[in-house]
Amino acid sequence: MTETAVKIDAKLVKELREKSGAPMGDCLKALQEAKGEMEAAFVVLRKRGMASAAKKATRTTNEGAVGTYIHAGGKIGVLLELNCESDFVARTEDFQELLRDVAMHIAAVDPRFVSREDVTEADLEREKDVYRAQAAASGKPAEIIEKMLTGKLAKFYEEFCLLDQPFIKEASQTIGQLIASKVAKLGENISVRRFARFKVGATDWTVAQAKAAVTEEAAS
Repeated sequence: MTETAVKIDAKLVKELREKSGAPMGDCLKALQEAKGEMEAAFVVLRKRGMASAAKKATRTTNEGAVGTYIHAGGKIGVLLELNCESDFVARTEDFQELLRDVAMHIAAVDPRFVSREDVTEADLEREKDVYRAQAAASGKPAEIIEKMLTGKLAKFYEEFCLLDQPFIKEASQTIGQLIASKVAKLGENISVRRFARFKVGATDWTVAQAKAAVTEEAAS
């Protein structure tokens, strides 16, 4: 029996549609490819979403919306600018849901950068120095220390870079993958331009902007 001939229960298609947000036709194809296995089909959709997002990543995003999220009885607040290609998409329920979800995630997790490309050289070198000192103190040889450094930096990106962080509502996917799934569904490039997070009583606050946005503003 070929993949396209695999009979899939309509309830499974609907369940995957609700879980992934992907179109019904894509959900059916993914389930057929995964022979009816829900988790495997979800992985198929995520991979396709990332591929679709990568193809659209160079397209200009000058439309979008600014959203807010207030948490913990007004103790934490987030202001987020999420961009897309058209005002039509910016007004869709899917885009607005994504805007709310990402703002809520920022309130809960407190990322410091939009993406790993936005980490400054000074911040990166400071982290590397700390990790190297920790590894050297353990007496491990230099080549092992460098391998450990790669792993430590990956954890640093996951902890502090928004797009690398596991989504607070669905830890099996990152924020970057969440956005990619919406790109695949809506057919437009979507990008986080900037965000700010404030907490009552805190001595500092987080303000982050994508490096691409900084370049665009400098050129305008």
